[in-house]
Amino acid sequence: MTLPRKDLFHLPEGVIYLDGNSLGPLPRAAVTRTAAALADEWGEMLIRGWNDADWIGLPARVGDRIGTLVGAPAGSVVMGDTLSIKVYQALAAALEMRPDRRVVISDSGNFPTDLYMAQGLLDTLGRGHELRVVAPEDVAGALDDTVAAVMLTEVDYRTGRRHDMDAITGTAHDAGAVMIWDLAHSAGALPVDLAGCGCEFAVGCTYKYLNGGPGAPAFIYVRPDLAGTVRPALQGWMGHDAPFAFDLDYRPASGIERMRVGTPPVLQLSTLEAALTAWDGVTMEEVRAASVALMETFIEAVERRCPGLELASPRDPSARGSQVSFRFAEGYAAMRALIDRGVIGDFRAPDIMRFGFTPLYLDEADVLAAVDVIAEVLETEAWRAEAYRTRARVT
Repeated sequence: MTLPRKDLFHLPEGVIYLDGNSLGPLPRAAVTRTAAALADEWGEMLIRGWNDADWIGLPARVGDRIGTLVGAPAGSVVMGDTLSIKVYQALAAALEMRPDRRVVISDSGNFPTDLYMAQGLLDTLGRGHELRVVAPEDVAGALDDTVAAVMLTEVDYRTGRRHDMDAITGTAHDAGAVMIWDLAHSAGALPVDLAGCGCEFAVGCTYKYLNGGPGAPAFIYVRPDLAGTVRPALQGWMGHDAPFAFDLDYRPASGIERMRVGTPPVLQLSTLEAALTAWDGVTMEEVRAASVALMETFIEAVERRCPGLELASPRDPSARGSQVSFRFAEGYAAMRALIDRGVIGDFRAPDIMRFGFTPLYLDEADVLAAVDVIAEVLETEAWRAEAYRTRARVT
């Protein structure tokens, strides 16, 4: 099959969707699968669905499917809980691997929840750990023999700036630190080679490029040689070696299953499993090449027609993810005006207009039509309308 695959998605009439980097659209296969999970499985099987529909196997089965998109071997990725929980699990395990070190390195481009979870964990431990947040370009220079773990998001959520995963992982390992990658803006958007880079942990969400739906569960990767020895800080019953033995003492499962915590979200995992079929027959290299082509077309057209916008993303496509951001002082109001005209991107404070490029359902005609609308909004100063200047609760 070729790209795009618009027929696989429900795309509202008259909408150009450039926000799949925040919430992916609804895959048609997910509608059918979710309806079956509701009616045929939950409705007819009731509790028998755990065995008869293999609900219990969903976290590992879907994890393996995501593993194929992020370069992880079978049995090294498992689903469940939220990305914040998975960050906590990964960092807690990493700190136990380096008990004599007290510094965690992250960068100022990281998504705030990762930093919140890290600081909360370090405060709870009360062992004198320090979360040291540096500029993205200063990460390598901040590494020394005091660093226990390096925790970074590969692609910056605001600008799309992309870290060099191989280089930073190698530098972290040279310093004796554990490497944790957040793939929230990478998984499903660009090629990732977790096995090749050698990082110990990776985490990610599934409601962005993977189109799993709002609130879709997160995933965690543990390098296979470590999966049987890392200690899960959150010792939930689904991570027990024999959950239905109901032992009073915790005994971790033998591999990646130990990173499971509570009862899996069966309906959302069923939806996600169906959504992932959109990648059948296409490689991440093909997706990436198409994404870069769309972004280059967009940047050229916007800069030619909209001189009031300033490119905030790296100009080099190899240095950014699958999104393009522009700075504009009235970015919030301008984005509201765009959305009102059927071009959906989003805004990130203080002045970032952010556009995601997902070639599974976007083509060059969509991109050029979107630029027409952006140019019209800026030329007419439509963003000055009072209705666009009042901020909603979710921006």
